[in-house]
Amino acid sequence: MVEMQSSFAAALLEPEAALPPAVAKGISPAVKRRFDIYRNNVTSSLIEALKASFPIVCRLVGDEFFKAATTLYIRQEPPRSPLLFRYGDGFADFLESFPPASSVPYLGDVARLEWAWLQAYHAEDREPLPLQALAEVPQESLPAVRFTLHPSLTLLRSRWPLASLWTAVRERNDSPELDMAQGEEVAVLRPGNDVSVQLLPPGGYDFITALSAGRTLGEAAALSGEAHSDFDLAHHLQGLFTLGTVVAIIAPDQG
Repeated sequence: MVEMQSSFAAALLEPEAALPPAVAKGISPAVKRRFDIYRNNVTSSLIEALKASFPIVCRLVGDEFFKAATTLYIRQEPPRSPLLFRYGDGFADFLESFPPASSVPYLGDVARLEWAWLQAYHAEDREPLPLQALAEVPQESLPAVRFTLHPSLTLLRSRWPLASLWTAVRERNDSPELDMAQGEEVAVLRPGNDVSVQLLPPGGYDFITALSAGRTLGEAAALSGEAHSDFDLAHHLQGLFTLGTVVAIIAPDQG
């Protein structure tokens, strides 16, 4: 039974595959035609689900290219969950190894941003803290505090102008002035009702990454200062809270 189910599922994702012998035996041509219709509907529904999750990727490459790429992706990585919004976590890596996409080298990073957007949209709700909450921490304890960051947060570092490119395509700007040699670092999160895609200033990615890894404020500032000589802690702290990134402050005696 398990073998038959596996072969049946595999046949659904291979448009040109023959019916599994255990399924095809004794089946009339009419039933086989209905199976082909069902098989086509399964693939079409999965393509549409991926298109809904990766609309900017689709706009960049066009419907025909997107259909061809996703058809192959579906065969290689079929869904593992009945929840289709969870399908596509490997799509960015697939695009980077997909030879026809080599002329669009930033496509994988765009897919990663779209996947981060989707995960943020479905993430747990948490109320972000205002910057004033930091004033309640004694000055001498500030270097030793740790932050709990918003569960919707994803950080992305790209060698392409990722946030600018994503925004231009999303807003259907056909003539964006982009320096494709200028990489960008991006924070994706949903501190309220809407998902936010924010371009981080230099040092922001390293600073937030360190905090996300459980580093103290002092440790994160020191690491960022080593990597960026002009790192301004006050400026980055203000940005951190303005973005709605912090949901809890953990004092040294709570660690």
